[in-house]
Amino acid sequence: MTMRRSLPAAIVLLLAAGTAFAAPDLARDIDPFIGTGGHGHTFPGPTLPFGMVQLSPDTRLTGWDGCGGYHFSDDVVYGFSHTHLSGTGVSDYGDILLMPGCGEPRWENGYPDDPDGGYGSRFCKADERAAAGWYHTVLADDGIAVELTATPRTGLHRYVFPAGREAHVIIDLEHRDKLLDSGLEFPDDRTVAGFRRSDAWARDQLVHFRAAFSRPFTATTNEAGTKAVLAFGNAGGELLIQVAISAVDADGARANLAAEWADFDFAATRAAAFTAWSEFLAPYGVPDDIPAAERTVLATAIYHTAIAPNLFSDVDGRYRGMDRQVHRAAGRDQYTVFSLWDTYRATHPLFTLMQRARTADFANTALSHYVEGGRLPVWELAGNETDCMIGYHSVSFLADAWLKGIHGFDAQLALAAMRDSAERDHFGLAAYRRQGFIGVEDEPESVSKTLEYAYDDACIARFARALGEEETAQAYGRRAQAWRHLYDPVSRCFRPRRNGRFLTPYDPRQVDNNHTEANGWQYRFAAPHHMREHMDLLGGADALAAVLDSLFTVDSATTGRDQADITGRIGQYAHGNEPSHHMGWLYHFAGAPEKSRERIGSILDAFYTPEPDGLIGNEDCGQMSAWYVLAAYGLYDVAPTSGQWLVVPPRHAAMSLRFEDGRTFTTRRVGAGAVRRVTFNGRELTRSWLSHDEVSGGGELVFELGGDEPGAWGRAEADRPGTVPVAAPVVAAPWAIAPGDRFRGETVVRLAAHDPRAQIRWTDKPHRDPRDGTPYTGPLYLERTTELRFVALVDDVAGPVVTARFDAIEHGWQVTTATPPNPQYTAGGPDALIDGRRAGLDWRTGGWQGYDGRDFVATVDLGQPLPLRRAGASLLQDMRSWIFLPREVIVEVSADGTTFREAGRVGHDVPDATEETVRRDLVVELDGSPVRAVRVRAVNFGPVPAWHPGAGGASFLFVDEVILQ
Repeated sequence: MTMRRSLPAAIVLLLAAGTAFAAPDLARDIDPFIGTGGHGHTFPGPTLPFGMVQLSPDTRLTGWDGCGGYHFSDDVVYGFSHTHLSGTGVSDYGDILLMPGCGEPRWENGYPDDPDGGYGSRFCKADERAAAGWYHTVLADDGIAVELTATPRTGLHRYVFPAGREAHVIIDLEHRDKLLDSGLEFPDDRTVAGFRRSDAWARDQLVHFRAAFSRPFTATTNEAGTKAVLAFGNAGGELLIQVAISAVDADGARANLAAEWADFDFAATRAAAFTAWSEFLAPYGVPDDIPAAERTVLATAIYHTAIAPNLFSDVDGRYRGMDRQVHRAAGRDQYTVFSLWDTYRATHPLFTLMQRARTADFANTALSHYVEGGRLPVWELAGNETDCMIGYHSVSFLADAWLKGIHGFDAQLALAAMRDSAERDHFGLAAYRRQGFIGVEDEPESVSKTLEYAYDDACIARFARALGEEETAQAYGRRAQAWRHLYDPVSRCFRPRRNGRFLTPYDPRQVDNNHTEANGWQYRFAAPHHMREHMDLLGGADALAAVLDSLFTVDSATTGRDQADITGRIGQYAHGNEPSHHMGWLYHFAGAPEKSRERIGSILDAFYTPEPDGLIGNEDCGQMSAWYVLAAYGLYDVAPTSGQWLVVPPRHAAMSLRFEDGRTFTTRRVGAGAVRRVTFNGRELTRSWLSHDEVSGGGELVFELGGDEPGAWGRAEADRPGTVPVAAPVVAAPWAIAPGDRFRGETVVRLAAHDPRAQIRWTDKPHRDPRDGTPYTGPLYLERTTELRFVALVDDVAGPVVTARFDAIEHGWQVTTATPPNPQYTAGGPDALIDGRRAGLDWRTGGWQGYDGRDFVATVDLGQPLPLRRAGASLLQDMRSWIFLPREVIVEVSADGTTFREAGRVGHDVPDATEETVRRDLVVELDGSPVRAVRVRAVNFGPVPAWHPGAGGASFLFVDEVILQ
């Protein structure tokens, strides 16, 4: 592997000393370059476990594969900054950039096309090396050797300049993010202090720093005071710089530097960083004789689980809260970077085993967000809530921690915070509470949000029950069954619902706005908290196993939009993104754990390698690697808060986990072939799972293998993992079946329900309770615009009320378009353009027609000449989604329906770059003369502009209504 190098002698000597743990020191096998190629989005520079500083080279400043600031394929470096995100899909950080150079300083970096004209430099890939807590490269343009290491809150740079050339260091506070404010000061000729306040993913991030230099400098700043050149003369030789950061203030940075002062001893600091990683990995036991590549993959996966969350409090305990004020964490550490949509699945469950004390700090951090900012974190970054991704998954990691015995936080405060998250009205929650599920018209990503809210509610229910709050447990236990309302018995998928109907047409392969970075296949098993009940709806254990087989064997092609995150496909299973991560384990519920073992083994083999592109998707702050670690040890909790660890044989013959209380859990496999027998602590285990208490209590799990046919282990129903719903089953929402939402003349509507015992009642009276409505006995024939409300009852227990509106189009107009809209954005068909109903501003809820890279041309035949005073179209701009208003709208009219003449054209004054979502009615005023037909043309904006992240791509036109008056 080209990036692997012999480690320097100092590290080799340190490794030879070994550790207290009996197994070999895994830290020496860490390869920080894994994940820096492909789409892993990791960085190679030094950091400490959960450290505040991530000091790393910056080689790619824009684009999706530049989210971590570095890509292995690059050969130009623009500097070394002190904060980096590990494996995210959105960019930020890159704070406090330093770049050494020689000769005449340049103020600009030269990115991306002019490295010779800026301070960026080519670097020698052959000389680039990295290990735990250390990075090294050589800047080829000036022959400068660079080494980096770190302490928890500081980064230590070592530059070696050639003699005879004027040496300097650039400090660039404008680097990458939008600069809101900054400051630089020079207390003496060996110290620089300052701050940077920036806007990127985190809309208001503040970083103070203090840098100490081993040699005196002469400083020059640019006119704006946002950059400095520090000159060191032409003597050459070594320069060391230690940089401390703080999110609080200058005093915090000064105190952090003093507390972690390295006295410019690079070797000792590097050795201490390595020791920190050695101690972190020591509890993970593996055999001596596993292949080197396997050791590297495992060691690096463990390493990646500890890059985030990041330490956020200074040495005195102060931190900047979600209210942007300064607070103090008493007796604990404060953290930032909570990628919870990703990490609740495997990373935080792993921490409940291996990082229990730190998990209490994570929990108290989350609760401080609620106290100081009013909400639990969703995707928090540097004291900013980004609201990236969906769900309120703080409740999962908080409840899971408590239920697994981590009680170092206020449980009643946690329950109040959980309920607050669940009772808000944003992101579709109002509709979710009102009708039990989210419809397409209510909120984008309606399927994913419904299913993930349901899982989160199950966590609240289990937590409330553990606290003796039974009424709360019952309420959220009912909400946790929301998945039932989206289950379609025909496709046997969780299917989007729109206007009381299942969305038609439906293709589970389609990546669209009804799912979060996924399609119907990848959300097909997204009720892990009720897996047994879901299995029953599918038809039982054999049916579940068959559907899982299909998941892994169907054609892997997707339809709909191109989604970069959906990588690592085996059939429609997509390991490169999180919604699939639990699916390979679900055969356990069907009594076929051997099949789970087979699928898990295939994923481990295919998608984790010791190469820069060795991760199949974004690392996502440790989730991709935590999955590997748990799977390698043969453990997984498919629904955190379940208290059940599903088990399979470990990847290697003997593996062990040493917990903080000194207990050790060891798992072994003996022989080869299928699982014949399993024992736990010497007694036969017929179950395919262990409780959390059994795992954390320590002991030995042994898998005896032999032959081709598995034994009875895990097959019996009593030996399969279970799901215990907190509340009694709810009645699933019924649905309407109709040709469409709009009709001419008459339409036929049928109503259906899941349960054959259900009685459906309906009403078209706005003030009548549908539970007291008319019993449904057969098709309903509608001749006028009607809003139906209906409900299913089983044994007098009612499910949610469903509403469906059917609009009669009473005029005789006919509309045709020159080309059809994008199949994902049809708004239900051509009549949506002339139905008189206006869509909301959020185009993702399905009310807009979308045309990519084309003009919109619609011709409306009025059926007879009618006087027309105004004509045009209602259009949308959401430039962040590549949707732009047209260049102009041209209206043509025809008196005979055949020959058209131009009647006028109209433009607009909306700036291309406005960040607001804007609707404009672009209408031409007419003279009222009779016309038979109207043609409306909206001229496409053209390619996405050069300043946009999607520069050069095809822009979209979105049309709601053809306006005719």
